[in-house]
Amino acid sequence: MSKRGQAAMEFLMTYGWAILAAVIVIGVLAYFGVFSPATYVPNQCTVSAPFGCNAGAASTSGVTLEIRNGAGEALNISSVAIAGCGTSAAIGTVADQSLTTVTVSCSPTAGSKFKGDISVTYRKAGSGIDQTSSGQIVSKVI
Repeated sequence: MSKRGQAAMEFLMTYGWAILAAVIVIGVLAYFGVFSPATYVPNQCTVSAPFGCNAGAASTSGVTLEIRNGAGEALNISSVAIAGCGTSAAIGTVADQSLTTVTVSCSPTAGSKFKGDISVTYRKAGSGIDQTSSGQIVSKVI
């Protein structure tokens, strides 16, 4: 083999080993979940006025929300629905500025990311018209 050929072969072998090492490192990082977006998702819970979502969490038995009434008056919550999960039973009358815990039963997969749209159906005192407040929950399933 000529000197030029040997130099070219050594050059290509050096780059080959560097690329192989990089592929191995990327494989190890992927194996340990570094590239999994569910690892970095912060728990978020939002609901539009007149309600606020104080906290929300998803577990393998369902989704639990802490909803605060900020309407300035008592509201009658008839249901809380979460897309991809289900609907809760009627909550009843919630006083102004009080915190209500609602659990919607479903069974998301443990360790995955749960994302669902929240729909709170309620009525003002003395009204016969249902109103809806919407929001979203993003949580890692415990």
